[in-house]
Amino acid sequence: MIHKMYREQQLNCDIATAWEFFSSANNLSEITPKDMNFIVLTEMADDEIYEGMIIDYYISPLLGIKMKWKTEIKQVDFQKSFTDSQKKGPYKLWNHHHEFIINEKGVFMKDSVDYELPLGFLGEIAHKVFVRKKLEHVFNYRYKVLEERFNKKIK
Repeated sequence: MIHKMYREQQLNCDIATAWEFFSSANNLSEITPKDMNFIVLTEMADDEIYEGMIIDYYISPLLGIKMKWKTEIKQVDFQKSFTDSQKKGPYKLWNHHHEFIINEKGVFMKDSVDYELPLGFLGEIAHKVFVRKKLEHVFNYRYKVLEERFNKKIK
């Protein structure tokens, strides 16, 4: 069964700043909870995102068990959107679409994730018991870090 997760957030910055931050895989560890032990393995000299780009990571999604995750950038529309898709990792399917919309306050960001777990009904049980909660934890953490980074009020 394919599951969906959707999040949106207003960022008080210009599109160039938002794009530079989100299109850099090197920033992913900053917006991923520390308990996931997320490490980007791919060295990127210029950090410029492009279609076909392959990025390798280590991640510990459950019980501290370290696993490799490989994603590919499938679509890029400069300063508007990009999509990463899992090539190897914990999911049967993982497509994450990032969209950036310029507005009067800065940039409105949308995250849409389609994902499916392996192992049929056992995967569905795992989803109900802990996977959905873990993904919500990751995206809640991300929201908090982004609020602090882009929307912190100056006193």
